[in-house]
Amino acid sequence: MSAQQDFDPRDRKKYYLEETPVRKFLLYLVRSVFHTMMVMKVEGRENFPLDGPVIIAANHVTNFDVFPMQFAVPRAICYMGKAELFNTPLDPLLRVLCAFPVYRGEKDEWAVRHAEKVLTHGHTLGMFPEGKRSKGRGLGVAKTGTARLAIKMNCPIVPMNVIGTDKFFKRFPARSNVTIKLLPPILPNPSDTPLSLTDRLMFTLANGLPESMRGVYAEMPKGFGV
Repeated sequence: MSAQQDFDPRDRKKYYLEETPVRKFLLYLVRSVFHTMMVMKVEGRENFPLDGPVIIAANHVTNFDVFPMQFAVPRAICYMGKAELFNTPLDPLLRVLCAFPVYRGEKDEWAVRHAEKVLTHGHTLGMFPEGKRSKGRGLGVAKTGTARLAIKMNCPIVPMNVIGTDKFFKRFPARSNVTIKLLPPILPNPSDTPLSLTDRLMFTLANGLPESMRGVYAEMPKGFGV
């Protein structure tokens, strides 16, 4: 076992996986605030499973993406969040909201184990395959972590398009139009590698986005089907 697996300071804290009254109250408050900022449209709710382990994989435009994503589905989404956020007064709120820290730019075994725990308990894991915000510049090259988890845990990935969050505050006091699209689930094939499943996921995501947001996945390779 690695030293990190033997002991990690994060194990001293409680990371919530389930809905709690406090979480519901916090989301009610946040939803009320966001109602003043956006008009949200949700498409494809029928593609989201109501039980069992599932990964939601979304494009990542701004730090605000996580809220309309959560408002769009009836189940709690557990997110990986950059570890720096958990060293602030926001830490207890983030944990109640089912978020957990990850050290970006390195192999964080603790975060991977916690993500697996979320799925083992039949919950919903939210992932941003790009690993960072695009800030409106279109999809960037994705990392393979989302696909690796789906293959190991044998669970579906629901691709989610997030459109319009980059317009927050730019039209204030007018509300921004935000569209959330839940696309049909992608199931790992026995022949899938992390790279092949990542490509399938990202071209599916790109196909549901406006052309200006497709980035490096704008041109689907000849003969490649999603």
